[in-house]
Amino acid sequence: MITPRVAMLLAAGRGTRMRPLTDHTAKPLLTLGGRTLLDHALDRLGEAGVETVVVNAHWHADAVAAHLAARAQGPNTVLRHEDALLDTGGGVRAACDLLGADPFFVVNGDAFWLDGPTPALRRLARAWNAAAADAVLLVNRTCQTQAETGPGDFALDPMGFARRRREREIVPYIYAGIQLIAPALLAEAPAGPFSMNLAWNRAMAAGRLRAVVHDGWWFHLSTPSDLFEAEASLYAQRTGDSR
Repeated sequence: MITPRVAMLLAAGRGTRMRPLTDHTAKPLLTLGGRTLLDHALDRLGEAGVETVVVNAHWHADAVAAHLAARAQGPNTVLRHEDALLDTGGGVRAACDLLGADPFFVVNGDAFWLDGPTPALRRLARAWNAAAADAVLLVNRTCQTQAETGPGDFALDPMGFARRRREREIVPYIYAGIQLIAPALLAEAPAGPFSMNLAWNRAMAAGRLRAVVHDGWWFHLSTPSDLFEAEASLYAQRTGDSR
């Protein structure tokens, strides 16, 4: 098992599907359960032993910067302002000089999860095997996701290696917005904007993309209704009141 000390938190996107809630704020600054999505993710990373988190920002970047500056507890954060959006893969690649040469976590700024028996980040770290894969993704069971997810993202073989769904196929897992990657995953990536899917596809073609199935709760937060339903689910879980 490894213990990553560095992570990247993706907070630059415009959150267009979450409008109007994101008209005047960055999506990771929306609140759930009394805390911002950004704080939830940073807290989990700190609990996992991460010491430094690089946070990229573009949409309402000043508000993201102010929020980070006001945090009273770790991990330490380094803000990287994107003058132009670089998408998920491009944002991580552009920050590689800050992330170092060792494997690091990448967490979407809107990712929200509740751990099962073992924290999800620790499970990713336990699954890491540099000889076998360049990335380990956290995936969630599509049938357990309380949102519109379509036909899913991935199928897994018995060893946890991932493949894309085939045409007209429904696959059981969707990406949960959390991954552990080696810098080698992005070594052949282009400069400028690109989706992390490009790097994943290359890794899959080489048989070097694995996944771990989440064993706790995970919420797909794409639209305002997703956020409201997640809030209601959290309230019901904590109070036993499903009203």
